[in-house]
Amino acid sequence: MNFDSGDVSWLLVSSALVMLMVPGVALFYGGLVRRKNVVSTMMMSFAPLGAIGLLWVLYGYSLSFGSDQAGFIGGLDFVALNHVGQSSSLVYATTVPHLAFMVFQAMFAVITVALISGAVIGRVKFSAFMLFSVLWFTIVYCPVAHWVWGDGGWLSRLGVLDFAGGAVVHINSGMSALALAMLLGPRKGFPDEAMEPSNVPIVLLGAGLLWFGWFGFNGGSALTSGGLASNAFVATNISAAAATLTWMLISWVHRRPTLIGAATGAVAGLVAVTPAAGFVSPIMGIPIGAVAALVCYYCMSLRMRRRIDESLDVWAVHGMGGIWGALATGIFANVAVNDTGISGAIYGNTAQVARQIVGILAVGGYSFGVTRLLGTFIERTIGLRVRQDEETVGLDISQHGERAHGGIVT
Repeated sequence: MNFDSGDVSWLLVSSALVMLMVPGVALFYGGLVRRKNVVSTMMMSFAPLGAIGLLWVLYGYSLSFGSDQAGFIGGLDFVALNHVGQSSSLVYATTVPHLAFMVFQAMFAVITVALISGAVIGRVKFSAFMLFSVLWFTIVYCPVAHWVWGDGGWLSRLGVLDFAGGAVVHINSGMSALALAMLLGPRKGFPDEAMEPSNVPIVLLGAGLLWFGWFGFNGGSALTSGGLASNAFVATNISAAAATLTWMLISWVHRRPTLIGAATGAVAGLVAVTPAAGFVSPIMGIPIGAVAALVCYYCMSLRMRRRIDESLDVWAVHGMGGIWGALATGIFANVAVNDTGISGAIYGNTAQVARQIVGILAVGGYSFGVTRLLGTFIERTIGLRVRQDEETVGLDISQHGERAHGGIVT
């Protein structure tokens, strides 16, 4: 079969860019936590590359993109990559090999699980997090991916728009993070004890890798190398820039601009534009990014006032940023940008906002509720939380026998 070589090259490069975001998350999260928990935090971000990477090819891809089963889940057509080869899938990304589409989607599954870890750093057992990751991937991620992106998924049939994962990745991980953090409880000493970040420059390096990788995350979701990919690429950059500047200005008004704040703002802008990047004109990245910074900044403040120790604000940035992005898609979507989409409210179609709200409620409610049940199950079986003495000494030593700046503990 003859494929478009440009499309194939772009999708494979985009897959590599999204994979690079995983160590980017590890660096971003690792720099934000206390020195005694750096290795543990980075390990929980990096481990899904192994666990979820394998589960995806064994059954996850099939459950997400296999033949539709009542709009809820995919069938078993593609288990162990059966029927997934060098020819086209005939359903998804028909100008590239089926394998290329499959591996691109694999990276989304991996990074979604990695994102959740930021909610529970400093107190969760590594064994519990790994068990949770496997269960959550199977019971939450795969069905939601099918709802939104699978051929026949019920949210897809309803007309909910999600170009690159506002619901599947960000609302899904953000609401799950909140549920797991509330179940686990706060870190020892929170909120009275100072919990200074271990390495601010590493935070910036992680954020830079995320911004860089996001061009593949959003641009690759065009599944072609043409104009739509360019639209998503530029919209992504504009939104991130607008959110970075807005966050700096907000923090300056309240106190002073910080590097961590600017980096967090960039991520908020990237999150918010994710569902919209291939459906809106690039210039709409300005309101999307600017409002994302406002929403996420004040949600972080709300979370602190409520004394919820959702450690690295996965809910505030990814959950709430993803919710705003989904709504913004319903407002700003323009069928002239992408003729497979639907125009939004500013073009007279207010019904699209209602569809987006249905998607938000369905994904957010399902991920929060099922995560709560999974966390409760793990707590009652192997236990979720480390012992108090292990938390005090730090999870780097107690869980892994390593120090971030001192090597292996003998």
